[in-house]
Amino acid sequence: MVFSLFTRRGCHLCEAAEDMLAARGLAAAVEFVDIDAHPEMQGLYDSRVPVLTADGVVVMEGRFDETELAGRMRSLMT
Repeated sequence: MVFSLFTRRGCHLCEAAEDMLAARGLAAAVEFVDIDAHPEMQGLYDSRVPVLTADGVVVMEGRFDETELAGRMRSLMT
């Protein structure tokens, strides 16, 4: 399973999502994509960042909740 986190610089919600993934030891398993470096991604995720996907399917977006993130990640990994 390929995880991607679509973010942008200066986004406090993105930084919080990255911190949550790192705290759960998942940061190494996630590809971080700055949407501002990829114009095609801006059209998809501009006002939605951060957006976490698993194999291209959105798992979570916007303001991440730690409990909800843990549950979703647990269900994906089993």
